[in-house]
Amino acid sequence: MTVLAGAHALVTGGSEGIGLATAAALGARGARVSIVARDPVKLAAARERLGAAAVVADVTDPDGLTAAVAELRAAQGPVDVLVTCAGASEPGRFTDLDDEAFRRQWELNVAGTVRACRLVVPSMLERRRGHLVLVSSVAGFLGIYGFTAYAPTKFAVRGFGEALRGEVAPYGVRVSIVYPPDTDTPGLRREQDRKPAETAAISATIPPLPAERVAAAIVRGIERNRLHVTADPTSALLLRVGPLLDPLLRRLEDRTVRRVAAAGRGAPAGRASRWATAVAGRGARGAPGS
Repeated sequence: MTVLAGAHALVTGGSEGIGLATAAALGARGARVSIVARDPVKLAAARERLGAAAVVADVTDPDGLTAAVAELRAAQGPVDVLVTCAGASEPGRFTDLDDEAFRRQWELNVAGTVRACRLVVPSMLERRRGHLVLVSSVAGFLGIYGFTAYAPTKFAVRGFGEALRGEVAPYGVRVSIVYPPDTDTPGLRREQDRKPAETAAISATIPPLPAERVAAAIVRGIERNRLHVTADPTSALLLRVGPLLDPLLRRLEDRTVRRVAAAGRGAPAGRASRWATAVAGRGARGAPGS
């Protein structure tokens, strides 16, 4: 097991949302917590709340992130646990998204994750211990209408984590990949304003999880050395048997898209719920959480 008490845990994107909740949960387990984030005001508030070490850094800035990790390593010691929570989603129809929307999400969600890992993996291999926690998404194994720019980045995080696991496992370094569903965070609230009506209708009847619940699943996944980490039964079911359900899910998705298009606006919640209700119902009937 990865022991968190006394470990140096570094969380990127640690100033709000899942990152902030995870930093708090790691601290409650006795870890020495460091956080980085690009907004100095939010980071200062998080540092005061957590009592954590904190340095302003943007994971899309190689030099800035390198300097931040070096500063935190000098103050807190080598990084034992890295949690890559920095990320964002810009939903929209493919024909409405410009090239920059694709580039921004790839650079933040994928390159930012890889960059953070590069800065801590060599030390972990040398010390023959460490844990890398890569935050993907349910959109990392299930592509949904409106996420043509976001979903590929989260699929990539999963692929990167699975490939990296094989390389670092012989050295005693663990990898966990986390698949949160919609989570009640400032990022989700910003995302809601941009979602196409079809996307909003598909997910309308599955309530977002509290960030603290996702953070608890992350800590549990670290301590149990889980490769794949989910926070709710529905996500666990989709991760395990999603390909078997895919024909049903696609029919329900297409039906919802047609209904919204015919209405010319977001479908009423009661009628747009079949896609989500079908999935949630199967999850509630016994898919184990991770």
